[in-house]
Amino acid sequence: MAQTSTTLISSKAHVTTITGTDISFTATSGVYTISSTSTVLTGSGKFAVGDLITVTGTTSNNSTFTVSTVVSTLEITVSEVVTSENADGSSTVTLDHVGFVSDKSKGDGYYSQPDGVHTVAYQVTASFNEDATTKMQGTLATTPTEDDWFDIANTTFTSDTSTLTSSYNFTGNYVWVRSKTQLLTAGTVNSILLNS
Repeated sequence: MAQTSTTLISSKAHVTTITGTDISFTATSGVYTISSTSTVLTGSGKFAVGDLITVTGTTSNNSTFTVSTVVSTLEITVSEVVTSENADGSSTVTLDHVGFVSDKSKGDGYYSQPDGVHTVAYQVTASFNEDATTKMQGTLATTPTEDDWFDIANTTFTSDTSTLTSSYNFTGNYVWVRSKTQLLTAGTVNSILLNS
């Protein structure tokens, strides 16, 4: 099979922190929801599918979560387990955007290709904060959950504000691959391109 080129991220920027006293957490039949009665969580300049958000100010849900679906402007579901917890109307809950994951893309293992050769190219803006990292993750699962993803060695890019573009080769018969950007507090990933 010929090489395929995929755009994992075309442009994704840091999102401003969201706070509210009306933010609740619900676990119902394996669906984990973060919602509010009036604090806008999604839409322009807010959270989207794939965003990583760190929650603070709760009794039971101070952790990092991956947005899996946008239900409405006031409700999202997440991939990780939440503990049901109602808003008390006085405690401020903070949802801090700390990065994002791309959609998954078929790796060589999906096609049973023997070479497993992949190339990724990252391009970020000069305002991309220096401690943020972008890396590739892989999985051998055909229908992966968040727990099935692992970091791929030697694919981590850390910007130093002078190096804004970098590429890496990696080998492995991964069924799916994706990119993960962490510790992002400013800036934009302009693009992440993958050849496999």
